[in-house]
Amino acid sequence: MAGLGIGGVIVATVIATVAVCTTSGCSTLGYYAQSARGHVELVAAARPVADWLADPSTPAPLKARLELSQRIRDFAVAELGEPDNASYRRYADLQRPAAVWNVVAAPELSLDLKTWCFAVVGCVGYRGYYRQADADAEAAALRTAGLEAIVYPVPAYSTLGKLPGRWFADPLLNTFIQYPEGELARLVFHELAHQVAFAPGDTLFNESFATAVERIGGMRWLAANGSDAARAEQARADARRADFRALTQRYRERLLALYANGEDDATKRDAKAAVFASMRADHAAMKAGPWNGYAGYDGWFASANNASLGVLAAYNELVPDFERLFDREGRDFTRFYDEVRRLAALPLPERRRALSAGARPATASTNLP
Repeated sequence: MAGLGIGGVIVATVIATVAVCTTSGCSTLGYYAQSARGHVELVAAARPVADWLADPSTPAPLKARLELSQRIRDFAVAELGEPDNASYRRYADLQRPAAVWNVVAAPELSLDLKTWCFAVVGCVGYRGYYRQADADAEAAALRTAGLEAIVYPVPAYSTLGKLPGRWFADPLLNTFIQYPEGELARLVFHELAHQVAFAPGDTLFNESFATAVERIGGMRWLAANGSDAARAEQARADARRADFRALTQRYRERLLALYANGEDDATKRDAKAAVFASMRADHAAMKAGPWNGYAGYDGWFASANNASLGVLAAYNELVPDFERLFDREGRDFTRFYDEVRRLAALPLPERRRALSAGARPATASTNLP
């Protein structure tokens, strides 16, 4: 699961935040410090793609993937209207399987995620760490406090493209460079979309928008450039992803109804256990049937809890609304982005109403970036 990783975004305001915390006291100073340190270490490890390609010690398979990444990056600018900047023009091998590890948490009988609030990005339903041990420790503390928590690896994150220079240019990473062609394209398109429009404190809006861009862009990339094998591979992945979304959405709805009813907590706990058992059984049947043994979702279902289901909504719930908006704007990316930026500037309740209805309220902000 890619997305707006907190680690890099925090760096954009960490100096001002540290100054405030130093003078007035701040319990999150250590968290900001690890974010800044982790991001600087990540970017310092990156070298221009051209250097990797010119280096005779670079393995041929990696060179091929880096060359592909640059064609995808050029396509993002020329065909999707995404920013033409230094992001994804450098590459780093982090010698680890994730860029950051995110922690999410939810109450025992709710799918509402715990939120943390930060400078620039506002309040979000996750917290990112550059060391898995730190994320695991945070999750353990949340569980001790009575919440359900999970830790999941994040292959890439966006620094929003707000500041110039290599220290705020998102690099290509070993954590995703070997993805199948369609998935690699989608990830790059998704992360660049965060640089196009961003609504502080509205993870659902931001991630759903980026997911819509990645889906539309991914289809365009494969249609124009993908081989038959790449298109077939992506079609299989998309079919599984659609099955996964449909299955988990069905059980999200069951849990939401369960948690909202008037039963006592003990009764809800028993019913909740039955719901999760049924969900896992449905996954096993799907794996044995149409998925032909595909095991890529095994880990998710094995550890699934309220936090797992809660975080899924951030990446998918508003995607159909954004796809309809793209159609209403003539499938023109410039017009689409202009409208999304306008929506991002609205107060959250009005933003939701306007996105759902496709309306253009007269109260739209006039000081868009």
